[in-house]
Amino acid sequence: MINVTDADITYAEKILLKEGQSFDDERRAFIKDLTTLDLQAVPGSGKTTALLAKLLILEKYMPLKNGVGVLVLSHTNAAVDEIYSKIGKYAPKLFRYPNFIGTIQSFVDTFLAIPYYSNKHKKKPYRIDNEIYNEKIEKCLSNLWYYKYDLPKDTLKHIAHIKNANESVFYNYRFQIDEDRVFLTKALNEAELQINKPRGNTKKQNYQDYSVVEKKNIYEWFKRFKVGILVKEEVLHFDDAYFLAKLHIKRHPNIVNLLQKRFHFTFVDEMQDMDIHQHDLLESIFFENGASSSIFQRIGDINQAIYNGNSVHINEIWSQRTNTLQIRGSHRINNRLAPIIERLGLTSYEILGLNKNDDGTEIDIKPHILVFDDSTKENVIPRFAEIIIQLQAEGKIPSPSKHKFMAIAWRKEHEDSDKLGLSDYWNNYSVSNLKTKIDYKVLKDYLLFYDRTKDTLESIRKQVLNALLKILRLESIFDDNNRVYSKQKLLNDLKEHHNEESENLKLLIYKWSISCINDKIEDVYLSIKEYVPNFLSLFGKTMINSQEFIDGASAINIEQIEIIEHSNFYETDDIRIEIGTVHSVKGKTHTATLYLETFFQGKYESEYLKNMFLNNSINKNGVYIKQAMKMCYVGFSRPTHLLCVAIHMERFERVLADIDRGMWEIIDLSTT
Repeated sequence: MINVTDADITYAEKILLKEGQSFDDERRAFIKDLTTLDLQAVPGSGKTTALLAKLLILEKYMPLKNGVGVLVLSHTNAAVDEIYSKIGKYAPKLFRYPNFIGTIQSFVDTFLAIPYYSNKHKKKPYRIDNEIYNEKIEKCLSNLWYYKYDLPKDTLKHIAHIKNANESVFYNYRFQIDEDRVFLTKALNEAELQINKPRGNTKKQNYQDYSVVEKKNIYEWFKRFKVGILVKEEVLHFDDAYFLAKLHIKRHPNIVNLLQKRFHFTFVDEMQDMDIHQHDLLESIFFENGASSSIFQRIGDINQAIYNGNSVHINEIWSQRTNTLQIRGSHRINNRLAPIIERLGLTSYEILGLNKNDDGTEIDIKPHILVFDDSTKENVIPRFAEIIIQLQAEGKIPSPSKHKFMAIAWRKEHEDSDKLGLSDYWNNYSVSNLKTKIDYKVLKDYLLFYDRTKDTLESIRKQVLNALLKILRLESIFDDNNRVYSKQKLLNDLKEHHNEESENLKLLIYKWSISCINDKIEDVYLSIKEYVPNFLSLFGKTMINSQEFIDGASAINIEQIEIIEHSNFYETDDIRIEIGTVHSVKGKTHTATLYLETFFQGKYESEYLKNMFLNNSINKNGVYIKQAMKMCYVGFSRPTHLLCVAIHMERFERVLADIDRGMWEIIDLSTT
């Protein structure tokens, strides 16, 4: 049994906190507690820092008794990287066996999905990746005639008809397992896949659905097709890893005991962001309805649970333990904003606004409501900038600012001209559907779209290597195990068999990366095109099937990317206001935040939450009220100093005329 001492906490404070700072009683209680619990921590509470303190202390006692390890899970690789960057050099043993620090996906892949797959099929999957999975689906669907599966001839005709009517079903459907059977669902965590004949333009009276036998054969085709992608093509969607994990536990229940013995301590950060399949899997392994031998600690803020795939959490996935500790003090939120944000929490927890000015005085800035009408809605963001400039001149907002200024909204845009979305306040707002991927349809897109936020060449380097791997796949060039090449396997094989060319390729990739950073995309594209024949000759191949990929016109252009990168900002007098969605700022800290009300399911936030603004009790029973509360809870809790909320004059006068002007500063844009 490890007893965390005050000396241990002092050790962690010296590493994690500024000189003179120390953990308060709430954080010390959490750091010392090594039992199964939940930590409910308000926005800006520094909960991850408290977790890091606990991890630093545990590392001091390693190796732990009986050789057990520590498991730390977060959602993103960036969060994992941050853990390493902050404590890696102080806690090297924590990042070695038998411990594991990674994403929930990497844990599921490493300890459940891949071992089950490898044991079952005597080989590892080539890739667990959504984009490569979709690429395989697309390729198979283009040769549909090949996938007959000795089913009746009409079955494939029915499949082709379904494909023509709704091709997305082939990309979205998944395997699921319950107590008795394996079956297909429309998508992850959705209902069972139902086979119905697409009606198209057929009149209702003339429509005739597939027969029971036809539906059974079509359903069987979908099962065999999915198995083929997983087993023959060796490609898994991220969702498939969770299915295999459940199958592993179902078929080999002792794996639960083994994982509990391996990981005596399990910590999950940002627990509120878990989707239901992730939550349930972790519960089945490390809690077992309280019977687990592992210490399982879940850390987060249940009121910030706004993600469920790409939608809002409606039902609470995370039901908190009887043993729940709290961190009520927020180092981000000031005393003016704390009572407002507290009232927005669906689960009631006190919030203490601890954030103060650098000189220790209270931040005394009332939250503002900017009242606009149809003719002044485009003045809201510029007026927000003027307020910031004025408060900086008064010394109430630091200049330069420690954090950025942002204008955010729930909804990006609306088709109805009389309904407000973010783009109605800022006409230049560009909705980008572009995401950094590892797989594109043409070579040039690998060069045009990479992660430009990185300060190193790593992002574009990976894109170039991914493009070369795609060329190898298209030309059916495999490694010595007859498997598709990975980046590391390619580099290793070139070094072993073609060392001189390996060094040449490294130099070329470096030069190409530098040129891409300097916007010489066309030069790089032509250089890679020129290099490909020599590259393929190393494998005894010529350019045949990859020609279309290499020569294909880009679906992305650099101007489009640059417009998106530069149009979502308002700049004036050294003030730069970034414009985005509430989802995009979750977990972020701003100096000042402007929340722009938008239309959702019949109402605006000012209408859903009028009782919050009027300091009355809130009826939390409505689904849309809950969603509005969650979005505003996240949005309102971003700023350290200034919160502004934009509300249309008609709605303000109708529902908020009696608002407490001692609590809120009201600015009428029509008179300023």
